[in-house]
Amino acid sequence: MKLIDPIVQWQADMAALRRDLHAHPEIAYEEHRTADVIAAKLEDWGIPHHRGLGGTGVVGTITGRTSNGPTIGLRADMDALPMQELNTFEHASKHDGKMHACGHDGHMAMLLSAARYLAQHRDFDGTVHVIFQPAEEGMAGARAMIDDGLFKQFPMDAVFGMHNWPGLKVGQFAVMPGPMMASSNTFVINVEGKGAHGAMPHLGVDPVMVAVQLAQSLQTIVARESDPLEPVVLSITQIHSGSADNVIPTSAELRGTVRTFNTPTLDMVEQRMEEITKHTVRALNAKADFVFDRRYPPTVNDATQAAFCAEVMKTIVGADNVIQDAKPSMGGEDFAFMLNEVPGSYVWIGNGDGDHRDAGHGMGPCTLHNGSYDFNDDLIPLGASFWVQLATSWLANPPAR
Repeated sequence: MKLIDPIVQWQADMAALRRDLHAHPEIAYEEHRTADVIAAKLEDWGIPHHRGLGGTGVVGTITGRTSNGPTIGLRADMDALPMQELNTFEHASKHDGKMHACGHDGHMAMLLSAARYLAQHRDFDGTVHVIFQPAEEGMAGARAMIDDGLFKQFPMDAVFGMHNWPGLKVGQFAVMPGPMMASSNTFVINVEGKGAHGAMPHLGVDPVMVAVQLAQSLQTIVARESDPLEPVVLSITQIHSGSADNVIPTSAELRGTVRTFNTPTLDMVEQRMEEITKHTVRALNAKADFVFDRRYPPTVNDATQAAFCAEVMKTIVGADNVIQDAKPSMGGEDFAFMLNEVPGSYVWIGNGDGDHRDAGHGMGPCTLHNGSYDFNDDLIPLGASFWVQLATSWLANPPAR
């Protein structure tokens, strides 16, 4: 691997910073200490920065030899998850019910390392904006920053995001043109029936049976109505009803998620879910409210920018370690909002299989959103080197679209 020497020399310091962030996780829109740490580092390195976009977001601006030239944005997410950490090593979460279980602590460390280097080596023309975004985990912090004027205050010609990917080997990257992450959407169906004694079901309208029928019928949208070559996930993840063994309840609630890679397919799924719900409950003498919430659009890479990222990756880890035919994920990512505004690309950096974890890690796998997860500190110089090489190469020769 061709890593940048000063960044390698800083690894221990930046790993300590990463572990401090890991030990003090903050969930969506509460990243006040995290933002303070980031702003203090940018201040120490002479990087002008702006705070407050999206509530707790931080944007640093690094100008090269001259500000005349293109502008690029590099983004890292800041927030932790509202879940309990199972690890007991020294840098485990100090806050019950909060954990950096997705590696955002490492994402910040990689981008801060790159910002530090770029601030000390301004041998480029143009501008680099380093974006530290709050509330990626389901709360649309990217959209909040955009709504607060991110791209108006800091115009960018391209924007890029990076996420660690467990299971992908350390020293490997993955990137692809087109959809890389799915849209993320939720739904709630509240069924209203008629309560009765469990021994006298004919006197009521059983919302549990309506919920069961709906759970089965909604799956026909995926099995029989969507293009089999177009990925769709429709998962009912919760059904809540009743409080006693001998009582037919008055209501039932179904909740779940829908994932697709394009809007027309999502339009079809939402429409058919509403129609099936309406007619199913009517047939069974019940009523229902249907609410569908489109949370994140699909994360779609610009083909030209994705190809540019791949070429940069090859100069660092070699062509054999750059995966351009990986399968996209049905997970969601709110960097999609930024890609809807500015061309760019989202990439994955391998986090390994968990062998890097210190003694005291939980018994679970080192996968995202798992209580036994921990970011691999060996990625910090690799990810930072990629950010620097991408920014300087892109500014020197912006690819034509």
